[in-house]
Amino acid sequence: MLVLTTGSALAIDWAKEHIAGILLAWYPGQRGGDAVADALFGAVNPAGRLPVTFYQAWEKLPPFDDYNMKGRTYRYFEGEPLYPFGHGLSYTQFEYSGLQVDRARVGNGDRIRVSVAVKNVGKRAGDEVVQLYVREVAPPVRRAQKSLRGIQRLSLQPGETRHATFTLVPNEDFTHYDVEHKGYAVNKGNYELQLGASSDDIKVKSTVAVH
Repeated sequence: MLVLTTGSALAIDWAKEHIAGILLAWYPGQRGGDAVADALFGAVNPAGRLPVTFYQAWEKLPPFDDYNMKGRTYRYFEGEPLYPFGHGLSYTQFEYSGLQVDRARVGNGDRIRVSVAVKNVGKRAGDEVVQLYVREVAPPVRRAQKSLRGIQRLSLQPGETRHATFTLVPNEDFTHYDVEHKGYAVNKGNYELQLGASSDDIKVKSTVAVH
């Protein structure tokens, strides 16, 4: 087992290939040793999620003094990450099913209700962090591949099923910055709603049209 204390992403390709488990403790502070021990020995079931992307060591990333976001973060990175944004493991497993989106066509100010059932199919209690991403299907110009638009933590006993429910509004959640008009705008067209356990681990998805 490898325990890392860091404030950002690291190149840990060798560790991923050769070590059975990696625990990222960040900067855990005075009681960090207790927290790490509780996670390693199973006194608690960890449910943290990565707030950054971990890249493979050989990946050629843009210079860090270049503030253009091309090639960076889960929104613009097109390669295969070592660990994706939103990634995190548990001592149990979860299944997603029954995605429901209450409307297929919406206007800019309409509300969309999205719901998915999550079941703990493992043998111990645990938390699943359900993540909702929005992707514009055919943008007229190159944009972010997807954007996180909601998270919900569900605490589930073994065999228990609960629903994660989100509300989206296109003129808040489907926007992009329009350089020409110097403001945020929403394009008409199709948007894919993706729900899963990380930015790369999408379990269910559906499409809505903005008219």
